[in-house]
Amino acid sequence: MTTQENEKFYQEVLDICLTAGRLMIEGGSEMYRVEDTMMRIAHNAGVEDPRVFATPTGIFMSLDGGDLMQMKQVRDRNINLELVDRVNELSRQFANRKINLTQLREKIIEVASDTPTYPLWLQILGAATFSATLMVLFMDDYDWVDFPAAAVVGTIGYVFYVYFKRYTNIRFLSELMAAMVMGLVTIGIHALFKQTVVDNILIGALMTLVPGLAITNALRDLFMGDLLSGVVRMFEAALTALALGGGVAIVIKFLGA
Repeated sequence: MTTQENEKFYQEVLDICLTAGRLMIEGGSEMYRVEDTMMRIAHNAGVEDPRVFATPTGIFMSLDGGDLMQMKQVRDRNINLELVDRVNELSRQFANRKINLTQLREKIIEVASDTPTYPLWLQILGAATFSATLMVLFMDDYDWVDFPAAAVVGTIGYVFYVYFKRYTNIRFLSELMAAMVMGLVTIGIHALFKQTVVDNILIGALMTLVPGLAITNALRDLFMGDLLSGVVRMFEAALTALALGGGVAIVIKFLGA
């Protein structure tokens, strides 16, 4: 293999690994899983001594003994385990020689350009179901009025969260506004039905936006030794929780319940 062909090969492997890593981080994967997947792709492509360092905001990778290095920024981070699973599945297919390097690159680009996600109506249905059932789970209380009320508030809050997220790049602002909407709707429902319990409804509804998986992944990163990623993700989850609690607190402070 000539020097030019060698550089082209390394560049192709770098592009594939960095894109795969970015997609996994955007889907909410842990850092050790991202690094492991990228290393496996490089090893299975025939590259010796690949080096990877992944953080929630950027990925660094070098090949050819460190002579060739690139970095890719990660700007958008959500929870999309379907995306993580697809990238992992492509990595396994490449490891088992079911697809070659060129096919892997094409499929990775296809996943990147058409990010798999659940339709909005299914997400809304899930928000309604989780809000109502988690209210019962966390409050250990079932009421025929609070149960549907939590589903309604959770649904409306999640719809507004998706709407605000489309028109702002500030992630925590959309969560703050969604929490305020949930607080307003809950107080409105309580004004119409005095037998409802505001705390029960809000706790159930807010569970759809609580960063439970983000906190779990932060702890897993910490336990695996990825201290930087673990601390950053923990802080990010704390800001999300603060935005949710602050949104509700603002509404209750000024309107009461």
